[in-house]
Amino acid sequence: MVLSSERAPPAARPRPVRPKPRTPGWLTAAKVVVHLLCVTPLALLGWRFWEVFKTGSDALGADPIATIEHFTGQWALRFVLFCLAMTPLRQLTGRAEFIRFRRMLGLYAFVYATVHLAAYLGLDLRGYWTQIFAEIIKRPYITVGFSAWLLLVPLAITSTTGWMRRLGRNWGRLHKAIYAIGVLAVLHFWWLVKSDIREPLLYASILAVLLAWRGWKAISRRRTAAAATAARPAPRPPAAATATASSTRPKASPPPTAH
Repeated sequence: MVLSSERAPPAARPRPVRPKPRTPGWLTAAKVVVHLLCVTPLALLGWRFWEVFKTGSDALGADPIATIEHFTGQWALRFVLFCLAMTPLRQLTGRAEFIRFRRMLGLYAFVYATVHLAAYLGLDLRGYWTQIFAEIIKRPYITVGFSAWLLLVPLAITSTTGWMRRLGRNWGRLHKAIYAIGVLAVLHFWWLVKSDIREPLLYASILAVLLAWRGWKAISRRRTAAAATAARPAPRPPAAATATASSTRPKASPPPTAH
């Protein structure tokens, strides 16, 4: 038997699996409470709708369709503002846990906006969905509202951790569309209300404060980065370059000898 002098390569060691950080119990309980609070308006609306359907009561007012559309659209706008408020709350309080609720609130904004659109298509247009394109062209408030919903769709689809890894830095760029969504949603509500603009004005003021805060923080970060760059000392040339420069420098000629 001939034995080979070469040793077999060592077996590759399996990479250690990093355990996922455990979510604190209080944070899990807080998420459950927030989920229940987010679902409550929709559950109350469903109960009122069922009461009207079964008993014919006026639980939804004189115009049930308008009540459903206004209610769901109003809560969709509120959840957009709640989502935008998470980052300022984290920066003001220093509690990073606020960011854990941002995705949840954004998804509920999409849910309520979708119910809002479905109520318009199914109850207002009553199945004549082809009219939506004529309505979009004819009514500007529907144009901006439908545009806000379209922008919410890719944000809802890419809200998972897997999409965050796939998109990398582009994920953050894509989700900055929430700013435009907030503006379009407020504009949609403003144009829809014809007489009493106090409520859309309140939402517009809240949105303006949230966007102004982000703008101020962005300017502050740029100024801090510029000041740090200006205060940084200039890099010294390497020793080899210094030696080369000194060797190539012409030597001074000796002074003439006096006779």
